Amino acid sequence: MGVNCVSSRIEDYALIGDMQTAALVGRDGSVDWLCLPHFDSPACFAALLGDEQNGNWWIRPATGTPQATRRRYRHETLILESEWDTPEGTVRVIDFMPPRSQSPHMVRIVEGVRGTVRMNTALRLRYDYGNVVPWIHRNGTEVVAVAGPDSVWISSPIPLEGHNFTHDATFTVSAGQRVPFVLTWHPSHHEESDHLDAEKALSRTERFWRQWVDTCTYDGRYRDAVVRSLITLKALTYRPTGGIVAAPTASLPEEIGGVRNWDYRYCWLRDATITLEALMRSGYTEEAAAWREWLVRAVAGEPQRIQIMYGIRGERRLSEWEADWLPGYEGSRPVRIGNAAVGQYQLDVYGEVMDVLHLARLAGLEGAEHVWGLQRSLVNYLEWCWDEPDEGLWEVRGPRQHFVHSKVMAWVAADRAVRMIEEFGREGPVERWRALRDTIHAEVCEYGYDARRNTFTQYYGSEELDAALLLIPEVGFLPYDDPRVVGTIEAVRDELMVDGFVHRYRADAEESVDGLPGGEGAFLACSFWMANALLAIGREREARDLFDRLLALRNDVGLLSEEYDAKEARMVGNFPQAFSHVPLVTTALNLSHHDGHRRAEAC
Repeated sequence: MGVNCVSSRIEDYALIGDMQTAALVGRDGSVDWLCLPHFDSPACFAALLGDEQNGNWWIRPATGTPQATRRRYRHETLILESEWDTPEGTVRVIDFMPPRSQSPHMVRIVEGVRGTVRMNTALRLRYDYGNVVPWIHRNGTEVVAVAGPDSVWISSPIPLEGHNFTHDATFTVSAGQRVPFVLTWHPSHHEESDHLDAEKALSRTERFWRQWVDTCTYDGRYRDAVVRSLITLKALTYRPTGGIVAAPTASLPEEIGGVRNWDYRYCWLRDATITLEALMRSGYTEEAAAWREWLVRAVAGEPQRIQIMYGIRGERRLSEWEADWLPGYEGSRPVRIGNAAVGQYQLDVYGEVMDVLHLARLAGLEGAEHVWGLQRSLVNYLEWCWDEPDEGLWEVRGPRQHFVHSKVMAWVAADRAVRMIEEFGREGPVERWRALRDTIHAEVCEYGYDARRNTFTQYYGSEELDAALLLIPEVGFLPYDDPRVVGTIEAVRDELMVDGFVHRYRADAEESVDGLPGGEGAFLACSFWMANALLAIGREREARDLFDRLLALRNDVGLLSEEYDAKEARMVGNFPQAFSHVPLVTTALNLSHHDGHRRAEAC
């Protein structure tokens, strides 16, 4: 049956999920990544970071190319359909995970479209990120794989035969015939799995996604891209708590063969403002409210101990370790599980929390006294810590600096506190906080701005730039028409835009702050920020050209990774990345809003 020695290119994967975990399905019909039962659980299919012996499950025709001829998501759903044309006929594999009520299920339905096609399937379950081979036995017609706390049951009318720690089968499917496979996880101390009717689950899953998309209020020229991004964000939501993971994967490299490999299966506060804005501007207030409540629960406690990220349930301890038995994606090592950046000090999180809670009130979400109490505590602490250096937005692993973006976000925290008092009648030391706001603003403009080059800089005293400076006008620190803002946008475009896309900063610069060897791809969120900034300063054609280039980077099912390597013309970084899809939505909304203004002026 052949063996895959390496994983697919990142852009060859598609996402399926049930809003508690997710799987990546390759164009070759192989599921190479799945963590059960939750996003942050150990993977039982980890071929993405190794090879087939680290766990995967493929279904595809027995002859011809393993790559699907075409694939798509069923219209405005998270149901993946992959089709192969062979000399014997055409076959379709339908992959999805139904929104769960109890146990998680992954369903694969093989459907004959034309002729009679001979199919192969091979299943290799390896728990603990490909490290543990389970004990496998039969329970009636089902195959059961058990190791420690984990139990996976495979149900299908096709009998799977075991040899060499693999269960496989060859079967045929004819036009009009449908053959289901259902994978179910439950704790190993449970004796029976939940029995799922695959066809009913398919109908229920399609109905769920169609009804969810009906809430979307956007109907502009970029609707397909916006809806796919919103579905992706919904899929990355941990439904029980409302937290949104940055990505469902761990250790996909920012540079092929490099060491910048991080675990992104957690919830970053830096994503809070833009995620909430994208959801609310698209009509999803229920998700926005759930995200806000997750945020408040996660950061509750002593303000001096606020973290930059939390687990999907609000966990604080996300210790980083290395899975040294995995060779890494295309040899990119180490493979990191957990994220040591959880212990970093990042000043910007205070502004992000204050901004997101103020934005929620502006959108009509009800306030609560305990939430305002939390906000007051954060700003009171900020008064004592805002002038300290930090690791900054990008979680650099070099020395702490006085990052300009961090100081701007400290200003945002003070500003939003003042506005909560002025706009919503909250009680607080408004004069003291106004003074704090003014002090931070003056210092940033004095020490974070290079008058000779007419640009803000990455940190005080540096000549380097940072794409996060594009957010200075977005958060209201200065207006877009301020000459210093225009100069900064132009400087970032001239110095950080490479091959048509924007890098976070110059990782290879002599003064680089990140403390790591090697480089990285262009950061897609920064490129969307640039498109938005160009639009705001009146350079619409440049903005649209950049936005169109970014849309063209999406893979065939509309997904984006964290970064893009323009020289190799391929995606890099964890996938799919919420921090890429959120600014896609907001920039599309801004461009469409601009269209509306132009039409109104013409009338």
